[in-house]
Amino acid sequence: VQLQASGGGLVQAEGSLRLSCAASGRTFSSYGMGWFRQAPGKEREFVAAISWGGGSTYYADSVKGRSSISRDTAKNTVYLQMNSLNYEDTAVYYCAADISASVVKTGRANYWGQGTQVTVSS
Repeated sequence: VQLQASGGGLVQAEGSLRLSCAASGRTFSSYGMGWFRQAPGKEREFVAAISWGGGSTYYADSVKGRSSISRDTAKNTVYLQMNSLNYEDTAVYYCAADISASVVKTGRANYWGQGTQVTVSS
């Protein structure tokens, strides 16, 4: 069971990025998936989550309105589109999966990806 996050990089403030998380080793079509991030010197925090069917999405207040989480069940991949990026978005982003989005949101998911670095420059 592996989650592979990608799409991070260096972006200017007010720019956009789309992160991807591909799941392999198991069919995650029935799993909730989500994203967390950890900035230097800070604790890991919830960013967004999506239910197995994609019908329910959840966002942290810090990204709500400028981010969108989606999934492609056929590809076992979840995406995080982030717009209007600012310095506070600089962090390592991790994807996570578990039986439900509610579990993922708590940060106690059983499956985690390796992280992808997002750096926002001013």
